[in-house]
Amino acid sequence: MVQGRHAGGTTQRNGLTRADSPTVLGETRLVNARTRLVGEREGALADLIVSVVRSWRRMRRVARTGWRALAAVVTKLGWGIAITVLVAFLLGYGLGWLELVAVGWTGLLVILAAALFLIGRTSHEATLSVPVNRVIAGESAVGQLTVSNPTRRLLPGTRIEVEVGEGIADFQVPTLAPSGRYEDLFTVPALHRGVIPVGPVRAIRADPIGLVRRERVWDEQIDLFVHPRTISVPSMSTGFVRDLEGNPTRDLTSSDVSFHALREYMPGDELRSIHWKSTAKTGQYMVRQFEETRRSHLMIALSLADEDYAGDEDFEMAVSVVGSLGVRAIRDARTLSVVASESTPEFARKRLLAVKNLAAVTGTRLLDDLSRIDRSETALPLTELARVAADSIAGISLAFLVCGATVPVTALRHAARQFPVGVEVIAVICDPHIIPSFKRAGELTVLTIGYLEDLQQSMARVSA
Repeated sequence: MVQGRHAGGTTQRNGLTRADSPTVLGETRLVNARTRLVGEREGALADLIVSVVRSWRRMRRVARTGWRALAAVVTKLGWGIAITVLVAFLLGYGLGWLELVAVGWTGLLVILAAALFLIGRTSHEATLSVPVNRVIAGESAVGQLTVSNPTRRLLPGTRIEVEVGEGIADFQVPTLAPSGRYEDLFTVPALHRGVIPVGPVRAIRADPIGLVRRERVWDEQIDLFVHPRTISVPSMSTGFVRDLEGNPTRDLTSSDVSFHALREYMPGDELRSIHWKSTAKTGQYMVRQFEETRRSHLMIALSLADEDYAGDEDFEMAVSVVGSLGVRAIRDARTLSVVASESTPEFARKRLLAVKNLAAVTGTRLLDDLSRIDRSETALPLTELARVAADSIAGISLAFLVCGATVPVTALRHAARQFPVGVEVIAVICDPHIIPSFKRAGELTVLTIGYLEDLQQSMARVSA
């Protein structure tokens, strides 16, 4: 009996559908089996690819780590010998030259013998100290190296290197017993002003030829400050502003120490300034008026422009002048500002109009900052330095402008005009090839010194 076609599209015959026939079921199972087989093959291939990639990355990390470790211990001479051995083997066996083969094997034996010196590790402990880390240019400092054996076994001798500026101090430490110590002193010549880094300390394991070298580094580093040479100068009490204990200024204010006079009350005056006894007598409000007294504010400006100096000699003298004047002002308990020219970065399109403020809290900190400074081709010249300093520092009563021999007097006058009226400006020109002189033009005083000692007599004349 033939049944009609159902809506689902399946024809039933003798009670069985086409989808349930044995042929269709077999084909379906075969397709499913093939699909599973293909999926298993693709999964295995994917796992193989992932495994290969992971192994390659692991091998690359190991190779990179090994190469870094090898490059860290092989010196330039060692690389040269290794390349020579490789070339000797290739040419010797390739061309049949026994001499090159002998050279190759000899070099290989030397490399293997050198590698034996790297066996083991450095168990020493090293400390570095500089008891006096501030000296004056021309003097010397003393450093101390201490190497100890913290283990319970005998440690063989080792080689210690200490970086001192651009040089290296070499020490040969003998065999140390358990808890033993080795101490040695070394001299650091401080011929020129600056900051000399002392350290770090390195323990060296190397072969006698110098093919391989392994280091253990202690990162401790000490800065040795080489201060500029300074001299004692007379006390600086010039300037139109006096101390609180001295004479008052001509500026009037409603609140200060020195009483000046009484005047009628004006809108805006403070009520606490009213003098009530005078008010009762006159029948009008009367207020007290004072003469303003301010504390002297000294400013020392040092030009770092390369164009303002003829050479290193006059620049070092200028730095010493700033140090001498600054230390004297700090000892006198003056309000002090010390500035220097700021350099313009190479990437900047316009000149940087700014000044760098040096620490003027103590004489030691001021000399530390003076040890770090140096000339620059992009630093502000004296005229612009004076203009920026006058705008940024308020209340200046006395300004020192320190420069080299190449600054003309016209530039000094232009720099002096940058300060407010009433500020006394003293320009100090450092010229090792000139006779000291003293000139005064209005509120500008020009001192020319040939030696640092000339500053004493010149300042004595200014104070007088």
